Amino acid sequence: MDKLEILGARKLKGTIHISGSKNAALPILAATILSKKKIILKNLANVKDIETIIKLLESIGSIIKYSKNKNSISIHNKYKLKTFASYNMLKTMRGSFLVLGSMLARYGKAKVSTPGGCSIGVRPIDIHLKALAKLGVSYKIIDGYVHAYSKTKLKGSKIKFPKISVGATENLIIASSMAEGITILSNCAIEPEVKDLVNFINCIGGKIKWIGKRTLKIIGVNNFKEGNYKIMPDRIEAGTYLIAAAVTGGNLKISGINPNIIKTEIDVLRKIGIQIKTKKELIFISGVNKIKNINLKTAPYPGFPTDLQAQLMVLLCKSKKHSIIKEEIFENRFMHVAELNRMGAKIKTKGNKAFIEGNTKFKGAELMATDLRASVSLILAALNAKGKTTINRIYHLDRGYEKLEKKLRKVGAKIRRVS
Repeated sequence: MDKLEILGARKLKGTIHISGSKNAALPILAATILSKKKIILKNLANVKDIETIIKLLESIGSIIKYSKNKNSISIHNKYKLKTFASYNMLKTMRGSFLVLGSMLARYGKAKVSTPGGCSIGVRPIDIHLKALAKLGVSYKIIDGYVHAYSKTKLKGSKIKFPKISVGATENLIIASSMAEGITILSNCAIEPEVKDLVNFINCIGGKIKWIGKRTLKIIGVNNFKEGNYKIMPDRIEAGTYLIAAAVTGGNLKISGINPNIIKTEIDVLRKIGIQIKTKKELIFISGVNKIKNINLKTAPYPGFPTDLQAQLMVLLCKSKKHSIIKEEIFENRFMHVAELNRMGAKIKTKGNKAFIEGNTKFKGAELMATDLRASVSLILAALNAKGKTTINRIYHLDRGYEKLEKKLRKVGAKIRRVS
């Protein structure tokens, strides 16, 4: 099993270009099932989660061709597809569950495994299923599979989500795009990745419009056309490298990202003393010697993202005073804390709060990654640490970061993968 070895205490300097967004690509790939025509997707990150959903699409009959560098693919669903998504295809990540909405939209039936993913907390599917029922879907869960069907074409409805859910919003956008009549979705997630999905569906002939901050109007269509679409950049990757520069006291230029989509993250970094300048598609960041403390909670967009909570915690370990992070999205997302404490951090957790003492001098250690974002937080700590750090179980990392070691080496990190 692969592991990473990192020699720390080096400032990062140079330019990092941001890859396409994993979290935007997954629902868009699921939504390609809607069209019988050829679709070209560009700016796909070469990461495990995207590879997994592409294998799922191939398993149900999609004809897929890769470009030479695998960052662009063509998808053709001209033949009838299977409406079965097996556990083997969904056990490693939750995003694959979004094929449920597209199968129901196009064929009125689906048998889809309940999803897996990393162990950061329970992510129930009841919000998805109860909302789909309002479009006319009947369902049962038998032996870990959702058996869903509609006797007639899905019918538009007014649906208010009981709480903000990115996955449920995306599944209902996809399903409603072919429903008869008009669907109004309210209390929607408004993450940039959700808006990228809307833009993609409209690109292939959908009729979806934002009519309020968290409200969508969807007019169902019968058929979709060909499309050529570029996936948005990965804001979580961008935020991770911004924090990497800050925690090492380095200077980085982050290219290929619109600063507006990570405004909250930039504002937080500035608040704790980091120097950041922005231009169109460019962010310049300079690390500082003194990090200010902060009390912060994660929240749905435009709040601070849970996917950057672990990385920010590493940076707050370098503050001179106490900080508090309150995790409001997932109930089990402090698994990195024990590993950071093994490196010299002083962090205590109580319920959904982490209390960070600060003044940490990280020391290299042998570590175990527990989930995708925890993996990269350990890398950030290792980049700052004195001595050698070894991180095991990095298959989590490969799910969501493209060419991470190569990008970090390019800006001065001493990092290598060992099989």
